Amino acid sequence: MIKRRAFITLLGGAAAWPVAARAQQPAMPVIGFLHPASPDTYANRLRGFHRGLKETGYVDGENVTMLYRWAENQIDRLPTLAADLVRRRAAVIVTSPGTAPALAAKAAITTTSIVFLVSEDPVKLGLVASLARPGGNLTGINFFNAELTAKRLVLLRELVPAATRVAVLVNPAAASNADSTLRDVEPAARTMGLQIQVLNATTSREINAAFATFKHERPDALFVGGDPLFNSRRLQLALLAAHHAVPAVYASRDYPEYGGLMSYGADVTDAFRQLGVYTGRILNGVKPADLPVVQASKFELVINAETARMLGFTVPDKLLATADEVIE
Repeated sequence: MIKRRAFITLLGGAAAWPVAARAQQPAMPVIGFLHPASPDTYANRLRGFHRGLKETGYVDGENVTMLYRWAENQIDRLPTLAADLVRRRAAVIVTSPGTAPALAAKAAITTTSIVFLVSEDPVKLGLVASLARPGGNLTGINFFNAELTAKRLVLLRELVPAATRVAVLVNPAAASNADSTLRDVEPAARTMGLQIQVLNATTSREINAAFATFKHERPDALFVGGDPLFNSRRLQLALLAAHHAVPAVYASRDYPEYGGLMSYGADVTDAFRQLGVYTGRILNGVKPADLPVVQASKFELVINAETARMLGFTVPDKLLATADEVIE
């Protein structure tokens, strides 16, 4: 009887061991992800981010927890969403893509580590002290979309040599993106003897309205500024450009993959992977101040040859020869 009681007592204690062990395990670190648009069109880029995290030993749901905050293209919501991530004690806050979420996070957060993905010089934006030594609690990736504006316009002119009027579509709600695009495209257009027609759109309905103006003031070509709103509406933009038979150039390969004509820009999926790597390194104890800002080094020209044929355009052999990918 004594041996039986002792065995039952021992068994009961053993059953409690896993519970006790679990109670002693530290909570998984939390990564806050702040994005200006919506999740439905960013699945591929997020896969790149998770690949980068995995390279540093982190897998969502296994040893780290992701908290996503999507502004749904309402830029004024970003400061509130950033503050919410701080209240939820995120160990690292990731902002992507573009200037607006990075600036909102910097304004709302003074101590939590921030990793950004922006399209222009983060020193000029006031996010870091220098590229080599960021200082403070921010570091990240610059994928140069803004700096490539003039190059995109040159490629568009090569595609449509007879073009004299180019419509430029920007989102004024994302003021930094819009200002940067116009600041670079206008002098480049003057150099090439092109007339610029600026079109503004902050919603899907306003995108439709912008294209509706083509019935009365038809441009020879369309330049779509880099912006999360436009990326989330890339199918709409491709269909409208096809409907109006207007050749267009875009900032990333997402557009020609959805039927857009041509894009030139950084490999954004790889930039998201690098974003994941930096996030993991910070979780492993490296301070943002000690991580130099990564400058994107992979750029790609993508042409959708099927769309060109549908529009009745013959892509010059020079462009086809230099393209990183031709979608047939």
